[in-house]
Amino acid sequence: MQKPSYSLNVNHTQFFILLFYCRCHILDLPWEDVLVPHILCHLPLRHIASLQRVSKQFQALIQVYLANCRNFDLSQIGTCIPKEAFCSMLRDNTVLQNLSLHNCAEWVTDKELLPVIGQNQHLLRVDMRGCVRLTRHSLVAVSLSCVQLQHLVLAHCEWVDSLSLRSLADHCGGLQSIDLTACRQLKDEAICYLAKKCLRLRSLSVAVNANITDESVEEVAKHCRSLEQLDLTGCLRVGNQSIRTVAEYCPKLQSLKVNHCHNVTESTLNPLRKRNVEIDVEPPLQRALVLLQDVVGFTPFINLQI
Repeated sequence: MQKPSYSLNVNHTQFFILLFYCRCHILDLPWEDVLVPHILCHLPLRHIASLQRVSKQFQALIQVYLANCRNFDLSQIGTCIPKEAFCSMLRDNTVLQNLSLHNCAEWVTDKELLPVIGQNQHLLRVDMRGCVRLTRHSLVAVSLSCVQLQHLVLAHCEWVDSLSLRSLADHCGGLQSIDLTACRQLKDEAICYLAKKCLRLRSLSVAVNANITDESVEEVAKHCRSLEQLDLTGCLRVGNQSIRTVAEYCPKLQSLKVNHCHNVTESTLNPLRKRNVEIDVEPPLQRALVLLQDVVGFTPFINLQI
């Protein structure tokens, strides 16, 4: 006999009270029609993982949930997840849209990740920051399988090279944000190619890369007119010329980070400040006041109208 359908126009507390008075076991409810889309989807991943240990029935239920899960963020678990658990949890999933590898960055390799990427071609967001044991093959796999990709985090992945980034640019033209912080193999040529292929970029970080110069920053500005956030922190060879180009070609810019870019001066940043662009470097006078406060222990009153 087909299990009855239940209306869930109540909050979770009321729902479980209703179950208690109806003498109904939660596992008696339809799994794919009720429990997965209306109950389990509201639980943090760490609670989902814990439920697997309750009983064999709950383990089967959680496997059904994980097979239909669209958001898999390991940072929600709080501790490093074992390799075997990672592979088991994603074994049957083919509908992922968001994948974050935050809590397995120290051990995840191509061997574990490539099958997940290969069977999830609808991924929109992938976070691989700090995954030091991956190789360029994982990025190539993402570019070939996930052509709808919109957001990608590769911060501190020093294995990212120009060839794998070109593959990404060729196949993921709808990319909207990419974090390439400390991807030190990349040079101007790779960033220029990315800018010419991914015209919808709104957020870009090439921070902590001494290879980046005005050349690639100007190409980004000229081709990515919808740019809203640009992080150039620690790009020592970037100067006023490219920042002026960014100011001219990127009217939607909201945030610019140029800390430790010693060739960028206040005369170039001031027009952006007047447009209310958030800049991580304080104006010279403000910096002087902060230093003075550190020396004398208080902020003196200065009449700026003199």
